[in-house]
Amino acid sequence: MGLLRSVVLAGGGTGGHIYPLLAFADAVKRHFPEVRITALGSPKGMENELIPPTGYDLRVIPAFQLPRSINLNLIRTPDRMWKSAHAAGKILDEVQADVVVGFGGYVSVPAYLAAWRRELPIVIHEVNVPPGVANRMGMRFTKNVAVGFPQQPQMAESLKDARVVGVPLRTSLTRLDRAALRPQALHHFGLRPDLPVLFVSGGSSGARTVNLAVAAAAKRLAHAGVQVLHVQGGRNDPFEVPNDLPVPYVVLPYLSDMQLGYAAADLMLCRGGAITVAETTALGVPAIYVPYPFSNQEQKRNAQPVVDAGGGVLVDNDDLTPEWIEQHLIPLARDRHRLAAMGQAASRYGRRDGDEALLQFVLEAVEKDR
Repeated sequence: MGLLRSVVLAGGGTGGHIYPLLAFADAVKRHFPEVRITALGSPKGMENELIPPTGYDLRVIPAFQLPRSINLNLIRTPDRMWKSAHAAGKILDEVQADVVVGFGGYVSVPAYLAAWRRELPIVIHEVNVPPGVANRMGMRFTKNVAVGFPQQPQMAESLKDARVVGVPLRTSLTRLDRAALRPQALHHFGLRPDLPVLFVSGGSSGARTVNLAVAAAAKRLAHAGVQVLHVQGGRNDPFEVPNDLPVPYVVLPYLSDMQLGYAAADLMLCRGGAITVAETTALGVPAIYVPYPFSNQEQKRNAQPVVDAGGGVLVDNDDLTPEWIEQHLIPLARDRHRLAAMGQAASRYGRRDGDEALLQFVLEAVEKDR
């Protein structure tokens, strides 16, 4: 492996950009303990909550939403964008960056522009199809594009030459032995070892439809002997769960130790965000995916290949009702053989080495540029 002295990481806005950035930063640090790592963020994104506690240096620069079409905003964008790129450039100079690695989000654009002006190597990591607008813009400046999933190069012309590296995941997940941690996880949440556990999580901000459907089915789940571990998610209203249920139904506002949730789970009910799909498949957790409906359907495209591989089930947001849960989810949660087969299919699709594979790709890009 070559030598890295200073790496600038750009990605912000949502957990989907920040979690892979942090997992990658950890991998860089493991191999190059002396390296200087600088993360670029915007004033309002989740990076302000997620990055400082990890000890990495977060520098905030102005970032602007990119218009998706040509309009008046686009005419105003260049001036604001160059101001932003200028701020990013000052940081690149100060830390003497060797490379910029971008994970998407609007803050990546000024970083790509500043790196391009300085002829620094740029590496882009993209997990969605179609690629996000910031990364699409970045692809004008570099051929070093890495993707998280094997189907992406076939699904998008702009990604046809991309290297499939997987999604960088935290080592608390990639080194997890679910079976070994399971007794401790069940004890931690107050769950019984003799009954199946449905793990419900709508991602970092939660998923209202999912929350309400499962809560409304609480009695049916309990009477069928299915325990529930339900993470409400940050931005969601509380929901009512009957308190006289015969089996545990545990509600948590959020869960920072996701590895405990995955270890306790026999079956997961979740959205189809790229990070969720990467985690469930890396860990071999059978999942029912309920893609977020109000977007360009990338969550459905994330989950579909897992379902095709036999590792999950797909249900439309509008179809997820207490009745659907009773007819489809409960029989699955009680079918140990089917769950085991789904879990194995999921892990054949998933991978745990995204952080290391992306690092290898970044080192090649830096070498090529020397």
